[in-house]
Amino acid sequence: MPGQRYVRPARAHGVDAIVAAVGSPGVLRIFKQYIQLPVLLLGAAEGLLLIAAIYFGAWVRFSGNVEIVGAIYTTPLAFAVVVMVCMVAMGLYQTGAYPQKLSMLIRIGASFMLATVLIALMFYIIPDLYLGRGSMAISLATGFVSLSGLRLMLYAVVGENFFRPRVLVYGAGEKAANLINVTGSSDQRHSNVIGFVRSTGDISTHIDDSDIVDYPVRLVDYAVDNRIDEIVVAIDDRRKGLPVQELLDCRLNGLRVTDALTYFERETGKVKLDLLYPSWMIFSEGFARNSLQAAVGRTFDITASIILLLVTWPIMLLVALAILLDDGLPVLYRQSRVGFRGDLFDVNKFRSMQIDAEKDGVAQWAARDDARVTRVGRIIRKFRLDELPQIINVLRGDMSFVGPRPERPDFVDQLSQRIPYYRERHCVKPGITGWAQLKYEYGASQQDALEKLQYDLYYVKNHSFLLDLMILLQTAEVVLWRTGAR
Repeated sequence: MPGQRYVRPARAHGVDAIVAAVGSPGVLRIFKQYIQLPVLLLGAAEGLLLIAAIYFGAWVRFSGNVEIVGAIYTTPLAFAVVVMVCMVAMGLYQTGAYPQKLSMLIRIGASFMLATVLIALMFYIIPDLYLGRGSMAISLATGFVSLSGLRLMLYAVVGENFFRPRVLVYGAGEKAANLINVTGSSDQRHSNVIGFVRSTGDISTHIDDSDIVDYPVRLVDYAVDNRIDEIVVAIDDRRKGLPVQELLDCRLNGLRVTDALTYFERETGKVKLDLLYPSWMIFSEGFARNSLQAAVGRTFDITASIILLLVTWPIMLLVALAILLDDGLPVLYRQSRVGFRGDLFDVNKFRSMQIDAEKDGVAQWAARDDARVTRVGRIIRKFRLDELPQIINVLRGDMSFVGPRPERPDFVDQLSQRIPYYRERHCVKPGITGWAQLKYEYGASQQDALEKLQYDLYYVKNHSFLLDLMILLQTAEVVLWRTGAR
């Protein structure tokens, strides 16, 4: 009612007090990417610890004289950047729940080992940044201990829910129930769902009574009293039960109001097909393209292809020799694929299957433990080495480094008839690696194609240089931990 005063929330204790004092966790959208605010703050804190580790290493090694640091400002900053990039590659800045403690410590250790190699290379290329071996060893040890300690402290003191915004779902029907199914188990969600509100727009109730919340007067009062950060509208039929004024009051009081499809997109990194409607694609943020973005992307593709070709040619030579000794010629094979805007091109790959893998001429899906895969093929597939000749396709402009996986024309025709919005994935160039390849295992069926399409649509919608860079760094995690290959 007009003039009604809000009731001050009761004083919080323990973990809730810490959350209230620091502020409610939120989500930022930077360069079209969803980034959890606490993860951003964690990265800033770890960056400062890494910078401090360099000064500490020099202080210990040279009895308090930090002037010995190569470039007193740029060396610590470069050290912090290299280590944090390696941590991104190990999946340590993934939004949402963090890995289990042991896995987290192993990944931090692997990050520092990789960073040691890269830092040594950096010192060789830029001698002005050089720091003595003793100082660097102390700095690396200090950085590892301080970062591990910080993350273990966060686990012990504030718990995982500190890193998740508090969400109230408006709706208790089928769409709201799907929200639980899609976002997965509680330890995999990016947000903390507090409860569900019944709506007259729900066809039927699909939520347990224990998870239903009732508010006595106004929704905004309940949200303020319970420190809700976001309200997700998941009503089965909005025409019958959308509380426009109540949601508007919440929005004007600083709460985020999100529809179910956008929430799914942010939580899972994919666009939920059974909730997708054309107007959402037309009016939502994303799907933007411009000539500058295309030019930057093409420049990056050419530069990275040349560098990767120079670095990996000995590996490619060994792979070719292994295939030749194991199964004879040909070492490479070319196959027609559908590319940008539906244009066809021939993809280059190392042959990982028997020569007569499709002797009847009918395209077949790859299967788990596929009998057609050779001994060498099984190894190079596991480490994605069979993809290396696609560098030539990137140089020619048929592909980018990052993008949806290029599929065969036969499969595209079949899937386009059965899966809505399938051809929309061709709005960007296909890639050697991609968002779907990171998030979902190798596709081997129509159902797998549907799941991967949801990730591809997310990539098409949110395509940016930052997202491409994140995917490339996380691809290193996939290769090192051998996930997703078949």
